[in-house]
Amino acid sequence: MEAVELAQFLHDLMPDEPAVIGLLALVLLQQARRPGRFDADGVAVPLAAQDRSGWDGDAITEGVVLVGEGLRRTPERPDPYVVQAAIAACHALAPTAEATDWGAVVSWYDVLLTVHDTPIVELNRAAAIAERDGPAVGLAAVDAVPGLETYPFWSASRAELLARLGRVDEARRAWQTSLELGLPDANARWVERRMAALPD
Repeated sequence: MEAVELAQFLHDLMPDEPAVIGLLALVLLQQARRPGRFDADGVAVPLAAQDRSGWDGDAITEGVVLVGEGLRRTPERPDPYVVQAAIAACHALAPTAEATDWGAVVSWYDVLLTVHDTPIVELNRAAAIAERDGPAVGLAAVDAVPGLETYPFWSASRAELLARLGRVDEARRAWQTSLELGLPDANARWVERRMAALPD
């Protein structure tokens, strides 16, 4: 809640600043999904498996309204925070993981790359491509992202797509690499569960 309070304080001081509007929207939308991010044991729960009934609908509504306001104030070159909030809104508004508009998510990542081009953004875009176009296309997109060989979530992303493609041994090795590279504990515990569920 401290992040929300700080972002709200900034918005009260600078209500017309697009970056502040986008930051508050992003924090609200992320906070709204917080109840579903971890299970009772503190293990990270992937977005697709989260219980959306526990998400905060009021915070989502407020965040989405702010996204619209931020976009109206930056019609030619949107602020990076506003675009990130727009992506978060796509997830927050989907009643189920299957109902997510992945085409819109990819399009927003395309916009984000024009104002904030980083390998992490490219990786997130590749993950969205995998959901839209399938794991084979997504894996090619992940593998095309440069400079993330030592980033644990890059290896974890590859592992998930390899598992979906039935390339079990490669998936196991990629997940093991992600653990060795230092995934946060909550994510590492989910990976360990995922590896244990792989067929021999």
